[in-house]
Amino acid sequence: YERKAAPYSHRHGSTTSMCGNICITNSTHLHEESHTSVHDGWMYGISMQAYSAFIERVKDIHRLGALQGHLGWDQETIMPAKGSEARSDILSWLAAERHTRLVDDEMGRLLTQLEQSSELDDDQQANVREMRRAYDKAIQLPAEFVAAFAKAKSEALLSWQKARAESDFLSFLPQLESLINMTKKKIAYYGGEKNPYDVLLDEYEVGMKVTDYDPLFAGLRARLVPLLQNITEAQITRPDPTLPEGMRFSIEAQTEFCLKVSEAMGFDFSAGRMDASTHPFSAGLWPGDTRFTTRFDEKDPFSCLYAVMHETGHALYEQGLARIHSLTPRGDAVSLGVHESQSRFWENQIGRTTAFWETALPWFREQFPDAPDWKPEELNRIANTVSKGFIRVEADEVTYNLHVMLRYEIEKKIFNENLPVSDLPATWNAMFEEWFDVQVPNDTMGCLQDIHWSMGAFGYFPTYTLGNLYAAQLLESMQSDLGDIDTLVSSGDWSSLLQWLRPRIHEQGSKMSPAELIEYATGSPPSPEPFLRYVEAKYGSLYGL
Repeated sequence: YERKAAPYSHRHGSTTSMCGNICITNSTHLHEESHTSVHDGWMYGISMQAYSAFIERVKDIHRLGALQGHLGWDQETIMPAKGSEARSDILSWLAAERHTRLVDDEMGRLLTQLEQSSELDDDQQANVREMRRAYDKAIQLPAEFVAAFAKAKSEALLSWQKARAESDFLSFLPQLESLINMTKKKIAYYGGEKNPYDVLLDEYEVGMKVTDYDPLFAGLRARLVPLLQNITEAQITRPDPTLPEGMRFSIEAQTEFCLKVSEAMGFDFSAGRMDASTHPFSAGLWPGDTRFTTRFDEKDPFSCLYAVMHETGHALYEQGLARIHSLTPRGDAVSLGVHESQSRFWENQIGRTTAFWETALPWFREQFPDAPDWKPEELNRIANTVSKGFIRVEADEVTYNLHVMLRYEIEKKIFNENLPVSDLPATWNAMFEEWFDVQVPNDTMGCLQDIHWSMGAFGYFPTYTLGNLYAAQLLESMQSDLGDIDTLVSSGDWSSLLQWLRPRIHEQGSKMSPAELIEYATGSPPSPEPFLRYVEAKYGSLYGL
C-alpha cells in the first residue's frame, strides 16, 4: 500500500515565549544604538508576534486533523459496524471545523503580513509557504461542501468494504457516483474545468500535471513492456518456484514473523502498533503514536510480509519527522511521492533480495517449521516472481507501474472525458485484458480492489510510480555512500540504512519541494533512469536475460 493519514505530532516548546524573549532582548539592546535600530527591532518584534499567533492557529488546525486521522484509523480497524452513522457525523463536523479555522480572515491577514517579513528563517518560511497554499485552496470551498464531502467519504468507505467482500460493484455505485460528482464540483470550485484531472494530481504531488505524467509513463512503458515480454518467454524454460500446494501459514505465525521484520527495520513499537484492515495503510496520528496495518492470506505469507515492509517504510518516515516542527507543515512529510519512496525502498530494494532472506530465513523457519527447506535464493525467486496478476499491491516490480498507469488512464477518462461511473467495471476489464492479456474474473479482483476511490482520493495513484523512481535513485546514492547494500542487509544490522535516510529525507519534512528534496538527498534531480537501470539489471539476472 498504501495510503497514509496526514502526519500529526506535537511540537515541543513555546514559540511564543521564545520569540518574546528574543524580541525584548533585541529591542532593548538596539535602543541604545540608534533610532534606525530601534525601528528595525520593533519591526522584528511585530513579525515574531505575528508568527507566534500564526503558528498557534496552525497547530490547532493540525490537532483537528489528527483527531480526524485517529477516528479514521479506528473506523478501518476496530469500530463496531453500528458506529458508522455517528462516526460519519463526527468526521463531517471535524472537517467543517478544521476548514473554518483555516479560512478565518485573521489567518489570511497573518499570512499576508508574514509574507512581507524578511525576518523569518527557512523553517518559518516553509510554514508560511505551505499554509498559504492550503489557505488559498481552502477559501475556494464552502464549509458546507467540505462537511458533506467528509461525510460522503466516511459512508463510502463502509459501502466499499462490503461491496469488495461480495464482489458487488452495483451496491457501491451510488456512493462512488456521489464522490465523483462531488470531486467534479470541487474541481469547479478551484476553477479547473479546463484541465480537471490536473487539479487532482496537484493535490498529491504539487506541480505535477498530465503533461508531466503522460511522457513519463510512455517512457517507462517503452522499457517495461519489452522487459515483461522477455521475462514471459524466459519463464517457459526457467519456471519460477512456487509455494507448496495446500500448505497453510497461520495468521499467528505470520504476525510474529512480520513483527520481527518490522522491528529489525527500526520501527519503534513503544511508539506505534500493527493491526489488520481490509486494505493495508499507515497513519502518523500523534507524537509517539504511529500505526500501520496489514492483511493476511493463510495460503501466501508473502502477501502479509511485503505489506508490512511497505507500511513500516511509511511508518519509519512518520517516526523520523523532526519533533521540534510537529503540528506544523514544516514537520509534515513533503509529498506522497516521497512517502511512497520510503515504503517501496524497504519493500523492494531491501525486502525482495537474497540478502534480506539470508537474515530473515531463521525467523521464517522458526515460525513455519513445516515449510520446505528453502534457501535464501529460492525464497527470493518466489518473492520476485513476475506474473500478470490482478492485484496491484501484490504485483512484482516489472508490472507494478503498469497497474498504476491503468488506474491513471481510467481516472483521466472519468474527469477529462466524463466516463460514466456505471461503465467503470467494463472499462477496467477491457483495458486490463488489453494490457495484461488476461481476463478479470470479478470486481473484487478488478475495480473494487483499491480503497482509494472510496476515500475520494482521485489523483493519488501516480505517486506510487514516483515513489518507485525516487526509491531507486536513493538506493544508488546510498550505495555510493555506504558501500554494497546487500552486504549490509545480509549482516542483519540495518541501522545504517535508516540513519542514512533520517537526515536526508525524514528530518527535512516539508522544508523543500519534493524535487528539491530528492536532489538534496542524492545530488541529482529526479530521474527515471536509476529505476530502469535497477529493474532491468535485477530481473535480467533473475531470469537469465
